[in-house]
Amino acid sequence: MPEDSNTNRRPASPSPPPPAPVALTPGPRAAKLQEIFDKALVRTLRANSYANFSGCFPTPAKHVPASLESVWRQLNAKLEESAKAEFEDILSERDAVRQLNELDRLVGEARYRKERGEGEESVAPHTLSPEELYRAHLLPCLMETQSDLDAKIESVQTENVELAGKVQAQRLEIESLLSGLEAVVADLEGAAAAATQFTSENQLRQEAAQMDGEVRARSEM
Repeated sequence: MPEDSNTNRRPASPSPPPPAPVALTPGPRAAKLQEIFDKALVRTLRANSYANFSGCFPTPAKHVPASLESVWRQLNAKLEESAKAEFEDILSERDAVRQLNELDRLVGEARYRKERGEGEESVAPHTLSPEELYRAHLLPCLMETQSDLDAKIESVQTENVELAGKVQAQRLEIESLLSGLEAVVADLEGAAAAATQFTSENQLRQEAAQMDGEVRARSEM
């Protein structure tokens, strides 16, 4: 009787791990990266509150608060828009979402293999498929890419802080210019008042001299 061929077959492999996220849909690492950026941007914008901003411009804050608040809102909106655009450029340039999703998949696959391979002999490299070998070689590159992205984000955060400092310096400069302008206006008002007073006094002198001349002329008649 022929030997049952099933006795020589290897046991069926366990179910494969869950499918990886869609390439353009942010996975855990890409979502965490976005979350870190969003929190950093919120902290930066919060530091530029209207209370801090208006404190640098007391005169406009007192006389034209609505206009000053509009300027503040536009400034914050521009800062937020620029930071988000730069972050999106970095993600696009480095193909970050797809690379991080691939890293999620490779790490999950490695963890799955480790869990199911406990107590078994390690897999020899020559038994791996070309695709598996490719993934194994790709993992260090993905890890390096993630490190580069982290460094880029840190650099963007530093630039945001520097930008906030420049904005603060510009506020102080504008405040100084406004103070100087107020002093010039005060000097002009003082000069105008002095000129008006001089004109009035000079007119009185002329009238007095005219009256004195008329009195003398009558006395000589």
